[in-house]
Amino acid sequence: MKDKSNIPDRWAYCREYAQRHYPPGTRIRLIEMPGDPNPVQAGTCGTVLAVDDAGQLLMQWDNGHSLSLLPGVDNFEVLERPRHREIPAHNRRGKGEAR
Repeated sequence: MKDKSNIPDRWAYCREYAQRHYPPGTRIRLIEMPGDPNPVQAGTCGTVLAVDDAGQLLMQWDNGHSLSLLPGVDNFEVLERPRHREIPAHNRRGKGEAR
């Protein structure tokens, strides 16, 4: 995970970490969103839809909101991770496979 100048790519690391630990379908309970002016209420549960290029968790909250989580900034706990067969097929591609 190094960029063209051979420097470790922090964003790639964050993205890959989030993709490994929080695959789509992961259920999460929010503890707090410090610093967000309009945070999702603490205790709200939601489902990870995807991970963006910056490693943010794109969420669908049970209360209808869709505000993303920032691992390492926001505090949350994982309630449940999907089993492999529950992960949608389009999210199970191996590295280098075509879409």
